[in-house]
Amino acid sequence: MNKHAWMPVSPCGDGCVDHSTASVGTARVVWRVVAASAVMLSGLLVVLAVLCVRGQARSVLLRRWFRALLGAFGVRLRVVGPVFQDNPGRGVLVVSNHVSWLDELAIDAVQPIRMVAKRDIRDWPVLGRLITAARTVYLDRERLSLLPGTVAELAAALRDGAAVGIHAEGTTWCGVVSGRYRPALFQAALDAGVPVRPVVLRYLQGSTTTTRPAFVGSDTLVDSMLRVLRSRGLVVEVHVLDEVAPGRASTRRELAALVQQEAERVAYGSVELPAQRVHAPSKTAQAA
Repeated sequence: MNKHAWMPVSPCGDGCVDHSTASVGTARVVWRVVAASAVMLSGLLVVLAVLCVRGQARSVLLRRWFRALLGAFGVRLRVVGPVFQDNPGRGVLVVSNHVSWLDELAIDAVQPIRMVAKRDIRDWPVLGRLITAARTVYLDRERLSLLPGTVAELAAALRDGAAVGIHAEGTTWCGVVSGRYRPALFQAALDAGVPVRPVVLRYLQGSTTTTRPAFVGSDTLVDSMLRVLRSRGLVVEVHVLDEVAPGRASTRRELAALVQQEAERVAYGSVELPAQRVHAPSKTAQAA
Protein backbone atom coordinates (compact mmCIF):
# COMPACT_ATOMS: atom_id res chain seq x y z
CA MET A 1 0.00 0.00 0.00
CA ASN A 2 1.28 3.45 -0.88
CA LYS A 3 1.54 5.81 2.09
CA HIS A 4 1.35 9.59 2.06
CA ALA A 5 0.87 12.37 4.57
CA TRP A 6 -2.87 12.64 3.85
CA MET A 7 -3.53 8.93 4.53
CA PRO A 8 -5.81 8.78 7.61
CA VAL A 9 -4.48 6.65 10.48
CA SER A 10 -6.34 5.56 13.61
CA PRO A 11 -4.62 4.38 16.81
CA CYS A 12 -7.64 2.19 17.62
CA GLY A 13 -6.81 -1.50 17.51
CA ASP A 14 -7.91 -4.91 18.77
CA GLY A 15 -7.56 -3.81 22.39
CA CYS A 16 -10.30 -1.19 21.91
CA VAL A 17 -12.98 -3.75 21.08
CA ASP A 18 -15.33 -4.81 23.89
CA HIS A 19 -15.90 -8.56 24.14
CA SER A 20 -17.40 -8.54 27.65
CA THR A 21 -20.88 -7.10 27.09
CA ALA A 22 -24.04 -9.22 26.91
CA SER A 23 -24.33 -11.76 24.13
CA VAL A 24 -27.22 -13.79 22.78
CA GLY A 25 -27.29 -17.58 22.65
CA THR A 26 -26.27 -19.79 19.76
CA ALA A 27 -29.84 -20.34 18.56
CA ARG A 28 -30.42 -16.58 18.32
CA VAL A 29 -27.14 -16.11 16.43
CA VAL A 30 -28.13 -18.83 13.94
CA TRP A 31 -31.52 -17.20 13.43
CA ARG A 32 -29.89 -13.83 12.80
CA VAL A 33 -27.48 -15.37 10.29
CA VAL A 34 -30.40 -16.88 8.40
CA ALA A 35 -32.39 -13.63 8.54
CA ALA A 36 -29.45 -11.46 7.49
CA SER A 37 -28.56 -13.85 4.66
CA ALA A 38 -32.13 -13.75 3.39
CA VAL A 39 -32.26 -9.96 3.45
CA MET A 40 -28.86 -9.68 1.77
CA LEU A 41 -29.88 -12.11 -0.98
CA SER A 42 -33.07 -10.11 -1.51
CA GLY A 43 -30.73 -7.19 -2.08
CA LEU A 44 -29.92 -8.61 -5.49
CA LEU A 45 -33.55 -7.97 -6.44
CA VAL A 46 -33.37 -4.52 -4.87
CA VAL A 47 -30.34 -3.71 -7.06
CA LEU A 48 -32.43 -4.52 -10.13
CA ALA A 49 -35.45 -2.63 -8.80
CA VAL A 50 -33.57 0.61 -8.12
CA LEU A 51 -32.46 0.64 -11.73
CA CYS A 52 -36.11 0.75 -12.79
CA VAL A 53 -37.45 3.40 -10.41
CA ARG A 54 -36.51 7.00 -9.73
CA GLY A 55 -37.11 9.74 -7.21
CA GLN A 56 -38.96 9.09 -3.98
CA ALA A 57 -39.83 5.48 -4.81
CA ARG A 58 -36.14 4.64 -5.13
CA SER A 59 -35.36 6.31 -1.80
CA VAL A 60 -38.18 4.49 0.00
CA LEU A 61 -37.13 1.12 -1.41
CA LEU A 62 -33.50 1.54 -0.37
CA ARG A 63 -34.38 2.92 3.06
CA ARG A 64 -36.67 -0.02 3.84
CA TRP A 65 -34.07 -2.53 2.70
CA PHE A 66 -31.32 -1.01 4.85
CA ARG A 67 -33.65 -0.92 7.86
CA ALA A 68 -34.57 -4.56 7.30
CA LEU A 69 -30.89 -5.48 7.15
CA LEU A 70 -30.11 -3.66 10.39
CA GLY A 71 -33.02 -5.45 12.03
CA ALA A 72 -31.89 -8.83 10.72
CA PHE A 73 -28.50 -8.29 12.40
CA GLY A 74 -30.36 -7.54 15.64
CA VAL A 75 -29.53 -3.82 15.57
CA ARG A 76 -32.15 -1.27 16.59
CA LEU A 77 -32.16 2.11 14.86
CA ARG A 78 -32.79 5.26 16.88
CA VAL A 79 -32.94 8.61 15.10
CA VAL A 80 -32.52 11.88 16.96
CA GLY A 81 -33.34 15.00 14.94
CA PRO A 82 -34.63 15.74 11.45
CA VAL A 83 -33.79 14.09 8.13
CA PHE A 84 -30.45 14.93 6.54
CA GLN A 85 -31.89 16.95 3.66
CA ASP A 86 -34.97 18.93 4.66
CA ASN A 87 -35.01 20.77 1.32
CA PRO A 88 -34.81 18.20 -1.52
CA GLY A 89 -33.92 20.86 -4.07
CA ARG A 90 -30.84 22.07 -2.23
CA GLY A 91 -27.61 20.12 -1.86
CA VAL A 92 -26.17 19.36 1.56
CA LEU A 93 -22.89 17.79 2.70
CA VAL A 94 -23.65 15.24 5.44
CA VAL A 95 -20.63 14.74 7.69
CA SER A 96 -20.42 11.87 10.19
CA ASN A 97 -17.91 10.10 12.38
CA HIS A 98 -16.80 6.59 11.38
CA VAL A 99 -16.94 3.53 13.65
CA SER A 100 -18.17 0.47 11.81
CA TRP A 101 -19.31 -1.11 8.55
CA LEU A 102 -22.77 -0.58 10.07
CA ASP A 103 -22.40 3.20 9.62
CA GLU A 104 -23.44 3.15 5.95
CA LEU A 105 -26.41 0.90 6.72
CA ALA A 106 -27.60 3.21 9.50
CA ILE A 107 -27.20 6.37 7.41
CA ASP A 108 -29.05 4.92 4.43
CA ALA A 109 -31.73 3.53 6.76
CA VAL A 110 -32.49 7.13 7.78
CA GLN A 111 -32.28 8.64 4.29
CA PRO A 112 -30.43 7.11 1.35
CA ILE A 113 -27.77 9.57 0.22
CA ARG A 114 -24.67 9.51 -1.94
CA MET A 115 -21.80 8.40 0.28
CA VAL A 116 -18.06 8.74 -0.21
CA ALA A 117 -16.43 5.44 0.74
CA LYS A 118 -13.09 3.73 0.37
CA ARG A 119 -12.66 1.83 -2.86
CA ASP A 120 -12.55 -1.72 -1.43
CA ILE A 121 -16.14 -1.48 -0.13
CA ARG A 122 -17.23 -1.81 -3.75
CA ASP A 123 -16.00 -5.43 -3.69
CA TRP A 124 -17.96 -6.52 -0.59
CA PRO A 125 -20.39 -9.39 -1.41
CA VAL A 126 -23.96 -8.10 -1.98
CA LEU A 127 -23.47 -5.14 0.38
CA GLY A 128 -21.02 -3.59 -2.07
CA ARG A 129 -23.58 -3.82 -4.87
CA LEU A 130 -26.29 -2.20 -2.75
CA ILE A 131 -24.00 0.55 -1.54
CA THR A 132 -22.96 1.15 -5.14
CA ALA A 133 -26.62 1.21 -6.22
CA ALA A 134 -27.09 4.04 -3.74
CA ARG A 135 -24.72 6.04 -6.03
CA THR A 136 -21.71 5.86 -3.73
CA VAL A 137 -18.61 7.82 -4.76
CA TYR A 138 -15.49 5.72 -4.22
CA LEU A 139 -12.29 7.32 -2.99
CA ASP A 140 -8.88 5.78 -3.62
CA ARG A 141 -6.96 6.88 -0.54
CA GLU A 142 -3.71 5.51 -1.93
CA ARG A 143 -3.74 7.88 -4.93
CA LEU A 144 -3.70 11.41 -3.60
CA SER A 145 -3.57 12.81 -7.14
CA LEU A 146 -7.21 11.75 -7.67
CA LEU A 147 -8.48 13.81 -4.73
CA PRO A 148 -9.14 17.07 -6.65
CA GLY A 149 -11.27 15.13 -9.12
CA THR A 150 -13.28 13.61 -6.28
CA VAL A 151 -13.83 17.04 -4.74
CA ALA A 152 -14.99 18.39 -8.09
CA GLU A 153 -17.38 15.43 -8.53
CA LEU A 154 -18.86 16.02 -5.08
CA ALA A 155 -19.23 19.76 -5.68
CA ALA A 156 -21.07 19.08 -8.93
CA ALA A 157 -23.44 16.66 -7.18
CA LEU A 158 -24.08 19.21 -4.41
CA ARG A 159 -24.84 21.94 -6.95
CA ASP A 160 -27.35 19.57 -8.57
CA GLY A 161 -29.20 19.30 -5.26
CA ALA A 162 -27.86 15.97 -3.96
CA ALA A 163 -27.24 15.03 -0.35
CA VAL A 164 -23.68 13.68 -0.18
CA GLY A 165 -22.21 11.97 2.88
CA ILE A 166 -18.61 11.72 4.05
CA HIS A 167 -16.90 10.12 7.04
CA ALA A 168 -14.79 13.06 8.05
CA GLU A 169 -12.14 11.11 9.99
CA GLY A 170 -11.25 9.17 6.86
CA THR A 171 -10.93 5.86 8.73
CA THR A 172 -12.64 3.99 11.56
CA TRP A 173 -12.24 4.77 15.25
CA CYS A 174 -13.61 2.75 18.17
CA GLY A 175 -16.50 5.11 18.97
CA VAL A 176 -15.31 6.08 22.46
CA VAL A 177 -12.75 8.49 21.01
CA SER A 178 -12.66 10.11 17.60
CA GLY A 179 -10.11 11.47 15.18
CA ARG A 180 -9.50 14.85 13.61
CA TYR A 181 -11.92 15.72 10.85
CA ARG A 182 -9.93 15.83 7.61
CA PRO A 183 -10.66 19.07 5.75
CA ALA A 184 -10.07 18.08 2.12
CA LEU A 185 -13.61 16.98 1.18
CA PHE A 186 -15.18 19.96 2.97
CA GLN A 187 -13.92 22.01 0.02
CA ALA A 188 -16.80 20.58 -2.02
CA ALA A 189 -19.36 22.31 0.25
CA LEU A 190 -17.48 25.61 -0.03
CA ASP A 191 -17.23 25.33 -3.81
CA ALA A 192 -20.93 24.49 -4.15
CA GLY A 193 -22.10 27.05 -1.57
CA VAL A 194 -24.21 24.51 0.35
CA PRO A 195 -24.70 23.87 4.07
CA VAL A 196 -23.06 21.07 6.05
CA ARG A 197 -25.16 18.72 8.18
CA PRO A 198 -23.19 17.21 11.11
CA VAL A 199 -24.25 13.68 12.07
CA VAL A 200 -23.08 11.72 15.11
CA LEU A 201 -23.23 7.91 15.15
CA ARG A 202 -23.28 6.24 18.57
CA TYR A 203 -23.45 2.52 19.35
CA LEU A 204 -25.07 1.57 22.64
CA GLN A 205 -25.88 -1.49 24.69
CA GLY A 206 -28.40 -0.34 27.23
CA SER A 207 -27.45 3.23 28.06
CA THR A 208 -23.70 2.65 27.67
CA THR A 209 -21.55 3.34 24.64
CA THR A 210 -20.05 0.12 23.32
CA THR A 211 -17.08 -0.51 21.05
CA ARG A 212 -18.33 -3.96 20.10
CA PRO A 213 -19.40 -3.02 16.53
CA ALA A 214 -16.15 -1.15 15.84
CA PHE A 215 -14.30 -2.23 12.69
CA VAL A 216 -10.69 -1.60 13.71
CA GLY A 217 -7.33 -3.27 14.17
CA SER A 218 -6.88 -6.70 12.58
CA ASP A 219 -10.63 -7.16 12.09
CA THR A 220 -11.95 -8.73 8.95
CA LEU A 221 -15.48 -7.90 7.84
CA VAL A 222 -16.59 -11.39 8.95
CA ASP A 223 -15.04 -10.92 12.43
CA SER A 224 -16.92 -7.67 12.96
CA MET A 225 -20.18 -9.09 11.59
CA LEU A 226 -20.00 -12.03 13.99
CA ARG A 227 -19.53 -9.72 16.98
CA VAL A 228 -22.60 -7.76 15.93
CA LEU A 229 -24.63 -10.95 15.42
CA ARG A 230 -23.76 -12.05 18.96
CA SER A 231 -24.58 -8.71 20.58
CA ARG A 232 -27.61 -8.33 22.82
CA GLY A 233 -29.59 -5.09 22.75
CA LEU A 234 -27.36 -3.26 20.28
CA VAL A 235 -28.66 0.18 19.28
CA VAL A 236 -27.26 2.56 16.70
CA GLU A 237 -28.19 6.17 17.40
CA VAL A 238 -28.08 8.59 14.49
CA HIS A 239 -27.98 12.15 15.83
CA VAL A 240 -28.82 14.65 13.10
CA LEU A 241 -27.61 18.10 14.16
CA ASP A 242 -28.53 21.57 12.91
CA GLU A 243 -27.02 22.60 9.60
CA VAL A 244 -23.88 24.70 9.46
CA ALA A 245 -24.90 27.43 7.02
CA PRO A 246 -22.71 28.59 4.13
CA GLY A 247 -20.54 31.51 5.12
CA ARG A 248 -19.86 30.47 8.72
CA ALA A 249 -16.35 29.44 7.68
CA SER A 250 -14.17 30.80 4.90
CA THR A 251 -11.72 27.89 4.53
CA ARG A 252 -12.12 24.13 4.55
CA ARG A 253 -9.97 23.83 7.68
CA GLU A 254 -12.18 26.28 9.56
CA LEU A 255 -15.29 24.48 8.33
CA ALA A 256 -13.97 21.05 9.35
CA ALA A 257 -13.04 22.33 12.82
CA LEU A 258 -16.42 24.01 13.28
CA VAL A 259 -18.34 20.88 12.26
CA GLN A 260 -16.21 18.68 14.52
CA GLN A 261 -16.81 21.03 17.43
CA GLU A 262 -20.57 20.77 16.91
CA ALA A 263 -20.40 16.98 16.63
CA GLU A 264 -18.29 16.54 19.77
CA ARG A 265 -20.75 18.55 21.84
CA VAL A 266 -23.25 15.73 21.22
CA ALA A 267 -20.85 12.79 21.05
CA TYR A 268 -19.52 13.49 24.53
CA GLY A 269 -22.79 14.51 26.12
CA SER A 270 -22.11 18.19 26.75
CA VAL A 271 -25.46 19.41 25.46
CA GLU A 272 -29.08 18.48 26.06
CA LEU A 273 -30.41 16.40 23.20
CA PRO A 274 -33.80 16.96 21.58
CA ALA A 275 -36.67 14.55 22.09
CA GLN A 276 -35.88 11.26 20.43
CA ARG A 277 -37.80 9.85 17.49
CA VAL A 278 -37.37 6.09 17.79
CA HIS A 279 -37.85 3.71 14.89
CA ALA A 280 -39.23 0.44 16.19
CA PRO A 281 -37.49 -2.67 14.88
CA SER A 282 -39.09 -4.57 12.04
CA LYS A 283 -40.74 -7.96 12.55
CA THR A 284 -37.45 -9.52 11.55
CA ALA A 285 -35.65 -7.57 14.27
CA GLN A 286 -38.26 -8.49 16.87
CA ALA A 287 -37.83 -12.12 15.99
CA ALA A 288 -34.07 -11.76 16.14
